[in-house]
Amino acid sequence: MLTDIHPKLPMRNRTNTLQFYQNQLGFKYIGSDDYPFYLIMEKDAIQIHFFEFKELNPLENYGQVYIRTNDIEGLYQTLLDNKTNIHPNGHLQIKPWGQKEFALLDPDNNLLTFGQSK
Repeated sequence: MLTDIHPKLPMRNRTNTLQFYQNQLGFKYIGSDDYPFYLIMEKDAIQIHFFEFKELNPLENYGQVYIRTNDIEGLYQTLLDNKTNIHPNGHLQIKPWGQKEFALLDPDNNLLTFGQSK
């Protein structure tokens, strides 16, 4: 039986990734001190894992995660208050498929889309 999923995304710089997810998105660091090329961040019931990929060209990165929330407006406002850059094409809106969504890019151009059913 499947119980959870923890996506793994590429990162070029562990410190930059940790600071972005912690300071901009409110995630907390939960481990991997023994593995300097790996990072685990957590918020509420989700974890995102990161692996070092120093040669990553952010313009060629297709890493994406869709994260469901039960308070899309509150999350969106918190990120705006934190001065988090929302993707220019990703501001909060109801999509044709019925989800209320917004999206942003992390420092390595991993696309994070947040969504909630109407």
